[in-house]
Parts: sequence; C-alpha cells; structure tokens
Amino acid sequence: MPVSSDLHPGPTHEEGLSREQTARLLTEYGPNALAPPPAISLWSRVSAQLRDPLIVVLLAAVALTVATADYADAVIIGVVVLFNTTVGVVQEVRADNAVAALSAMTAPTARVLRDGTEQEVASADVVPGDVLVLGEGDIVPADATLLQAAALLVDESTLTGESVPADKDAHGPDPEAARLRAGTVVVRGRAVATVTATGPHSALGMIAASLHPRQQLTPLQKRLAGLGKVLALVTVGLCLLVLALGLLRGQSLELMAVTAISLVVAAVPESLPAVVTLGLALGARRMAARNAVVRRLSAVETLGSVTVLATDKTGTLTEGRMLLERVWTPVGTVTVSGTGYEPVGEFLHAGLPPAPALADAVREVLVAGALCNDASLVPPAEAAAPWAALGDPTEAALLTGAAKAGCAREDLALTRPRIGEVPFDSLRKRMTTLHSTPRGTIEIYLKGAPEAVLEPSLLDEEPAVLERAREEAAALSAEGYRVLAVAAGSCTDLPEPAEKSESGLKLLGLAAISDPPKQVAEATVHACRRAGITSVLITGDHPATARAIATRVGILQGDEAERTGLVVTGQEVAAGQVPDLTRVRVFARTTPQQKLDIVKAWQARGEVTAMTGDGVNDGPALRQADIGVAMGRRGTEVARQAADLVLADDELTSVTAAVEEGRRVYTNIRRFLLYALAGGAAEILIMLLGPLLGLALPLRAGQILWINLLTHGLTGVAMGAEPASPDAMHRPSRRPQQHVLGDGLWQRVLRLSILVTTVCLGVSLWVRHAGGPWQTVLFLSLLTAQLGVALGLRERVLTRRNPSLPAAVLAAGALGVAAVYLPFLAHLLGTSAPSWPDLAIAAAAGLAAFAAARTESRLAKSTGGSSAATVMSRPGHAPAR
Repeated sequence: MPVSSDLHPGPTHEEGLSREQTARLLTEYGPNALAPPPAISLWSRVSAQLRDPLIVVLLAAVALTVATADYADAVIIGVVVLFNTTVGVVQEVRADNAVAALSAMTAPTARVLRDGTEQEVASADVVPGDVLVLGEGDIVPADATLLQAAALLVDESTLTGESVPADKDAHGPDPEAARLRAGTVVVRGRAVATVTATGPHSALGMIAASLHPRQQLTPLQKRLAGLGKVLALVTVGLCLLVLALGLLRGQSLELMAVTAISLVVAAVPESLPAVVTLGLALGARRMAARNAVVRRLSAVETLGSVTVLATDKTGTLTEGRMLLERVWTPVGTVTVSGTGYEPVGEFLHAGLPPAPALADAVREVLVAGALCNDASLVPPAEAAAPWAALGDPTEAALLTGAAKAGCAREDLALTRPRIGEVPFDSLRKRMTTLHSTPRGTIEIYLKGAPEAVLEPSLLDEEPAVLERAREEAAALSAEGYRVLAVAAGSCTDLPEPAEKSESGLKLLGLAAISDPPKQVAEATVHACRRAGITSVLITGDHPATARAIATRVGILQGDEAERTGLVVTGQEVAAGQVPDLTRVRVFARTTPQQKLDIVKAWQARGEVTAMTGDGVNDGPALRQADIGVAMGRRGTEVARQAADLVLADDELTSVTAAVEEGRRVYTNIRRFLLYALAGGAAEILIMLLGPLLGLALPLRAGQILWINLLTHGLTGVAMGAEPASPDAMHRPSRRPQQHVLGDGLWQRVLRLSILVTTVCLGVSLWVRHAGGPWQTVLFLSLLTAQLGVALGLRERVLTRRNPSLPAAVLAAGALGVAAVYLPFLAHLLGTSAPSWPDLAIAAAAGLAAFAAARTESRLAKSTGGSSAATVMSRPGHAPAR
C-alpha cells in the first residue's frame, strides 16, 4: 500500500529498502531488540542459597554427623537445608516468570516502505535505512530522522520524564525537533522518517546497556552474613570447649563428639534461613495479591529498611493524564472537578455554582476549545475500565472539560462543521479552525500558548485586558499548569489563506491544564513522612510543574516551596551549583545520569534508597538504588528488568504496603533470633554449668536434637508468619548501620538465656534431690521454657492472626510429651516416664519463661522511643514533619 500523498517521502525514498538490502542490514546490525537479560541457571540459584554462612555451618554439621555414623541427625539437618534452598529458588523462578509475562517494551510491528510499497513487519526486523510510516498511536520502533511530518506530536516521557508531548518538525530550526527516539509514542499527526539506529545502538538500547547486574548485598543479607560468621565461630568454639571438658571428665570421645555436634546444631539457629525465606515468601505472596510482583525475594525486607524514597512524577505521583482544572475569563475564574478523561465533574466559583454571566463566559471558552481540537475521547469498553483519549492529551483535557459542561464536540460539530484550519506547529505555537454556521457566517476559534496568542496583532482587546490575562497566565504557569489562551471571532467569507483569519479576535479566556496527582499520592507521601522516610521527587519535567506537584502531594510543606535550594534543575546540578544533592527535595529537568548520581549521593550518606520509575530514563537509577520499583502497566521493559519490585497496577500505595511488609519481616526475624539464640545459649550454658553442679551429662545428643527440631523446626518457622505491629508505620526507619542484634537485642538474648538456664537447672536439681528422673524433667523443662518464650514474645498473645504459632506450640508440646511416654521414642532419646508432679514442675518452668518473655517485650516497647529519637536525629536524615 503506497504512502499517502501528503506525506510522500520524496523521490530518493519512494521505494524504501529492497528485500536484499534489508536482509544484509539485518545481518550486519542484528535484530532491532534489546539484548535479553542473561539467564540465571538453576545451579547458580542453588549455589547462591547454599553460600549462606549459616547453611555452611549446617553442611559441615551434616558431614560430621555422617562421619560419626549419626545418620538420623544428618537426615534431620539435611531436610532443613533442602527446605530453605527449595523455597528460595522456587520463589525466584516464579517472580522472573511473572515479570516476563508483563513484558511489552515496544510495538510488536512497524509500518515501513520496502520495494515501493508500505508493509507491516515485526519491529525486531526494522533496520537502519528503513523508511518508517508513523501515525497516531504508533510506538516509534527505532531512532529515526524525520523526512516529512504533519502536526506531529510525540510523547517522549519514557526517555525524558517530560509529561507534555514534544512537537516535531522535519524542517524546523531546531535539529532535535527532527529526531525521533525508539520507545516514544506518536500522540498526534503523521510522519515519514528514516531509521538511523536500532537495537542496542538506539538511545533506548544504550541506556539499557548501562544497566550492569547489581552485585551488592541487601541490608538483610549483610546483617545475616555478619551474624552467621560470628555465630559459627562462637558456636564451634563453645562446643569444642564442651567436648574438651567431657573428655577431661572421662566421657568417651564418640559420645562427646556426637554431643558437641548436637550442640552446634542446637546453638546455630538453622531454621533462620527457613524463617527468613518463608517470611519473605509470605510477604511476596501478600504483595502479589496487591498486584505487585517481587523479582527478588530479599526486596520485600529491603523496603522495610528504606530511609529515602526517590520517585519520578509522570505516571507515578501523577495520573499520567491531563486534566482541565481551571478556566479564567475576564468575568471570573472557575475550578473544574473530576478525574481522568471521564466527562463527569462540576464547575465552581468560590465553592458555589458560577453566576449566569460567568457560566456563559466559561461555556464560550469550552466550546472554542472543543471545536479547535483534533483529539477524541474513547468510552470504556468495560464497566470498570477508565475513559481513554486519542491524540494530544492537552486537547483531550479540553474535550473532557467541554463534555462536563454539556458541550460535546460531536453535538457542536453538527451545527458548526469545520471548513478550514491552520494546524498547530512549534513555531507558531497556536492552532486555528474555521466553522460554518446555519446563519451563513463563519466562526473562527484559536487556541495556543499565551505568549503566542495574547498579542494586539491577533486580539482586538484593551491593553489592560491583555495585561491582566498575561499576569494570570504567568501565575498559573508558576503553579505548574500548562496554560492555553483561547480566542474567537467571526467573518462572512472564507479567508484565503486561512492565516488571514487570525486578527481582530476576541479573547475568551485561559484554560489551566495539568497532569494532576493521583488521589493516593498525598496519603502515600504522608505515610512515608510518618514512617521516617524522606521523599524526593526526580523528574525531567519543568521546575514549576515539579514544584507544584511536590507541594500538592506534600513533599514540600509550608514555606519549603519557596525556600532556596530545595528545588533545583539538572542544569544547576551539571554546573556544580548544588554542593550537596541530599539537601534537595525536588529535581527538575534531570538526565538519566543525574538520577543515578542523586541515588548514589544518598547511598554515600549511609541511607537505604528506593527508586520508583516507569521510563527508560529511570533504568540506571532503578538498578543503582537499594531497591528499584517499576510500574508494570505503564512502565517500559528496561524499567521492569532493572527493578526489584514491579507494580502491576501502577499504584504507589503498594510501595508503602511493601515498606510495612518489610518491617514485619525484619521484626519477625529479630523476634525469632531472640527466641532461637536465647534457647541455644541456654542449652550451651546447661551443658557447661550442669557438670559443675553434679549433673554429669545434663542432656543426651538425641534429646538436644529433638528439642531443637520441635522449637526451631515447627515453632520457629511459624514465628516468621506473625502479623505486623499496629504501629509499624508510625515508627522511624531503623538505622541502616544497625546490627541485626542491635538496639538492645543481644542483651535481651542474654537475660532470657540466663533465666531459662536458671529455671531449668533449678528444676532438675530439685527433682534429682527428690530421687526423680531429673534428666527427663530437664528435657521437658527446657522444651516448655522455649515454647513459653515463643508465645511470650508475640505482639499480642491472644490475636487470631497467625493461628499457626499457637498450633505449632501445642504440637511441639505434644511431641515433647510423646518423647517420654511412647516406648520407641523414649528408648531412642533415653527418657523415662515422669510422674504427674514432675510434669507439673516442667509446665511451671514454661509459665515462668512465658512471664519473663512478656516482661521483656513490654520493657523493650517502653524504651523504643529513645531508639526512635536516635534514628530521627542522625546526621543526613530528614526528620518526618
């Protein structure tokens, strides 16, 4: 099919490329596609899980138990390792598959001229030298240079962050106006262009190539890696000490070797990787239910560590759809309500319906805006779907505003059909249309940039009126609005050329249009402030627009919008006029490299950064940030592949939900560490102190492993599913440098372990003095004490959420009793049936531990304010205001 005559590419490009040329160029330059991310092998995923320091200790314990022919214990430890590895690998694979399902980087096909005809080909087959034919709604498949263009308007927000589409002109004075970039979208007009770069050589491809795989560990991985190394050294050292002391007492080497290995397994919280993985997997599942895909399991926890949230504007904080919000006329101003392109809203003046004179003046503006317009509104195909628009989003906003006033263009065009036009272009910055009327006259409607319309050569108005209009336009622009001036006139004969109609017109008014914030944006920013997270806006948009949006959503509050240094431009950053990037809250007109530099600056201050974005220009910063959050619906493939979390519904509220989820996971990990380390330390202390009190071998190896299996395996994993604290988002972020046992946790471990040790040894000595089965009672007391600690550490003991924990405690208690009453278990573990008073004594030990854990929890919560104050006052962190 030949290209339309008004956009004919000219004699040198009439034929386009031949089939032979296309094949040669495709071989030379390769397909027009971004290189897919390197596939991660199954073995790489498994080995990454097995390199965890705690897992390394457990693998060593497996080897030692096999060497001592203790195959039952080797199997138990191996099952824990297998469970952790399987859960982690499966979740990673599922996440990658979910993101692959979202991928839709560019148009799957493109229209090109080849062998003299217009053909539709796969966008991957476009080659340099191809002649592209572009129309409204097309995605530009490759970098290209314009040959011909008619009223061309291109949305370049994915590359530049600029929400307002750019005018393109093949023969304008600005060379940039003749260039098209891959991944941008034609929102109005038609064009023919020659491809200059494809695939990795395009602007989109070069940004994608800069996204090197990230190697740094997450905050949780750093903390647990350090803890694992310390626990491994301390545990092995103490167990060697137990081995040596046993040998000095005359115990056999084989018995003490098995006992020492059992203590290693008991002291090392081998369920920690499983608890962490399960907690993160549950968090990922909760996020998936809220349309968020976690690409890396650790990303859930990392969000809980976030202290700085850097966000772009278009489509993230804002709706990504233009909206008419104010109409100014010489008679007065009205505000317009509503959202998106749905033609439903109200017109108000000082909170009330406008007076008839003002209403008529506003109606004139809207009628002119609807008729001098090339966009169209698309009703939703389904009940829950939003209204959409075709064409220039600014013109679509005018159409929506007119429809809200009952001035639908379809109805207006029936009585005033268009008979002439002067299209908009970047030089004139205005558009004029001519319409016939039933009276036989011709009506003229003109709209455009205020500086191009508010001129005496066009308007027949008093100088005072024009000056008022200019002042109002400047004020609206300073508030971040895109302002259009609208004028009208009439004549009796059709002017030739149509440009002659642009004189002696009457100023109707000004239309203030913006890309408004999402309804949830302000609440999200407020939630971040309350949680001690600093919000930073980074956009490629105009500084006035960026400042206005930041003020409306609460990133800038009070007099901050006027304060010097809080809002800067990329040009100022490039010129070295911004000495400290972390003191800025709004960055406008930024480049991809500057976004990267801003994230690095915050990281250099020791902050944990999250970056949200949807465009190609956000890719490097998303990769650099501690956690990148991409928009799945509006976002590009580059952004999705660079991110750790993909929001399938593009809703920013999912970010704060993920922050809460991350804090829940981290709190549960610390709770489990307190529980597991206190129990493990108590077991070691009992084995060290027992012989000094006359208890030759306080616990057998099998008894230690049975306690460990019940407390760490069942109860410990159930602790990972505990619900979030009600005040999780009312506390500041924890210090990024805080150790996982910091903020007083190791002192609590010490206190609880000493108490459990004292209670259990006291009980066993009492029973031994009475001539009872002291070792069995010690075994049961240690088990019930640890289970009591598990329940006592809950945020709310009687909560109905996470019923798996009390169920696990009951099951562990029942299996503990079975170990002393079932003959085969009693024989295997070396226990004997205790009397009912002895059972009551063991149960009392559990109640004492429960009471101690409750007291510890209350004390820790009451002293949490000082820690919060410390976090909020640390250098470089902006307090929540």
